[in-house]
Amino acid sequence: MLGLLATATAALTACGDDSSTSSGSSSSAVAPGSSAATTPGTPTGTTASASPTASHATAAPPATKPASATPASCVDRAAAGMSQAQRVGQLFMSAVSTSGMTGAQSAAITGGRVGSVFLMGHSTAGTAAIKRVTDQVKKLAPSVKGATVRMLISTDQEGGQVQVLGGPGFSTIPTAVQQGRLSAGTLQKDAKTWGQQLKAAGVTMNLAPVADTVPPNLVNVNAPIGKLQREYGTNPSTVATHSTAFLRGMLQAGVIPTAKHFPGLGRVTGNTDFSAGVTDSTTTRTDPYLEPFRSAIKAGTPFVMVSSAIYSRIDPGTQAAFSSVVMRDLLRNSLGFKGAIISDDLGAAAAVSDHTPAQRAVDFLKAGGNVVLTVKPSDIAPMTAAVLSRMPQDAALRSAVTDSLRRVLTAKHNAGLLTC
Repeated sequence: MLGLLATATAALTACGDDSSTSSGSSSSAVAPGSSAATTPGTPTGTTASASPTASHATAAPPATKPASATPASCVDRAAAGMSQAQRVGQLFMSAVSTSGMTGAQSAAITGGRVGSVFLMGHSTAGTAAIKRVTDQVKKLAPSVKGATVRMLISTDQEGGQVQVLGGPGFSTIPTAVQQGRLSAGTLQKDAKTWGQQLKAAGVTMNLAPVADTVPPNLVNVNAPIGKLQREYGTNPSTVATHSTAFLRGMLQAGVIPTAKHFPGLGRVTGNTDFSAGVTDSTTTRTDPYLEPFRSAIKAGTPFVMVSSAIYSRIDPGTQAAFSSVVMRDLLRNSLGFKGAIISDDLGAAAAVSDHTPAQRAVDFLKAGGNVVLTVKPSDIAPMTAAVLSRMPQDAALRSAVTDSLRRVLTAKHNAGLLTC
């Protein structure tokens, strides 16, 4: 859980270059995609307004303008113009401190030909300060023959304890519980504003919204979501309506949203950032609690984040991040998701500590994942090296890398980050 990794990030930072995700520097720690501390700013949407018309609440946002007339041809051209290392690097997201990119973080990005970064560490410095960091990051984008391929720059900007960026220029975003009490139309409008603030700071991707449903009886014991008030409600219908409204607002602002944490972390008690073997023994392949993810897919979410928990009634004994049953069979074949699948943190999370960094990257990609997120920049070298060294003799991995590259470049193209 990225938001929860925020706390982990502080611990990692204390040890040196490796830091945890920016979402969760509070005592309730949240990893990238998991937690973030509330920061000062201008509150928006803290009270519900008159119910909007149905069309306002459910209409899909206008599609982002394509970067070129023929997306497929531009994606193909970009892929052809890359070295093998650059192709693999596009499938990785490394971490950069909100206080400024360190030399080690920069070296991890350039050495791994990394195509995406995650801004970690709660900041109250404001839009201008973050823009200086993202401008630094943008300069590290790879040089590709025949195309311009820019960096995906993400953070955790959910609201409440999971709001990485604050200060002048950023609103203080209410918790998801509070957002869930707004009308869908009001929330979509507010999310568009929050997205515009991210875009002004140079952030192009938000690892939000949370599409997990926490049942009423687990709210007070569900460590990753309920205890941090990250749920939009305690029933799948409310969560679907409001997480989708948030997602649409981000899309309208021109920021890439990410529905997380598939297939849901609302029925566990442990936090995968800090506990191994976290298991959901309830969720099934036809579960009603999958509805918020179906709604996000129907609304056109470009990314879905997969969790690192085990779902014993879907694929016993295998973490979702390494499960082809979860990612290919369920998310793609059953739910019809065509976009890119990003991992929860595969660097510092306790849930994946039984795999080496190299194994995490290879297993995630071979199981159907597309973007490896690690809050530990030092993991990038062994992870990318493992993929590159295995590809010549592993046809399945080569196929997975080709598929993942196409999905990532398509998402970049649709967001205006890939031009030819």
